[in-house]
Amino acid sequence: MSRHIVCLTFDFDTMSAFIARGLTTPMPLSRGEFGAIGARRLLGALADRRISATWFVPGFTIATYPAECEAIVAGGHEIGHHSWAHIPPAAQSRDEEEADLVRANSAIERLSGRKARGYRSPTWDLTPHTIDLLLTHGFLYDSSLMGGDFWPYRVRQGDRCALGEPYHFGAETELIEMPVDWSLDDLPHFEYLRTPRAIHPGLQPARAVMDSWLDEFLYMKKTVDWGALSYTMHPYVIGRGYRMLAFEQLIDRLMREGAVFMTMEAAAREWAERAGKPQG
Repeated sequence: MSRHIVCLTFDFDTMSAFIARGLTTPMPLSRGEFGAIGARRLLGALADRRISATWFVPGFTIATYPAECEAIVAGGHEIGHHSWAHIPPAAQSRDEEEADLVRANSAIERLSGRKARGYRSPTWDLTPHTIDLLLTHGFLYDSSLMGGDFWPYRVRQGDRCALGEPYHFGAETELIEMPVDWSLDDLPHFEYLRTPRAIHPGLQPARAVMDSWLDEFLYMKKTVDWGALSYTMHPYVIGRGYRMLAFEQLIDRLMREGAVFMTMEAAAREWAERAGKPQG
């Protein structure tokens, strides 16, 4: 029997991503502040449809917006790990990365009653130490890589690459990858960002983007009997009114198409039952 899973995921960064990039003047900080408004709107839309989602929440946001974060837990949603302050792991030593991991997980445990089972890296990148740290600290899955679309896979250790040489694939680990993609992230499509060095234009029509997101689901439905598709959103981006309208219409269409909405943890566990043990 076919089964097509959709994981709605929200990176509830608020101001942390701007501060981590050194954007600390009032305007960018106010963009992050709008995330609290967007989060409340999203929680209402999910509650109306009885959908459970996964929220990747930095420790910074838990400390800054405790009421909103408590509402996420009260709504039955999963809290995933998204660092303490949205600092890219590549900018950290191994000890700094682990300390950040532990600090944020402690905040998540105080909020939700348990440590996070899933991890999403700020900037969607991992260091040579990240996989070891996630395995050491008992994570079930990561959601930062792009090596698949509808089929999760085991994260490998020991991959090697060298210019002019064939790629060497390392051994699979117990860590499950719930893959993501820039095209299924709201920020590249919508967010206008100006820095001293560049302008990120964004500002695409909301319904055009949602149509593309729907097509991705329809292709999954057409080509695989079992699949899990993840959409990534930021409350300060998707939470604008006209985007909310388009997003809610997407959800309703997905429901009519038979989408099964699940948290990432639940989808990862279901995949693991199908896939079996990692290959050495």
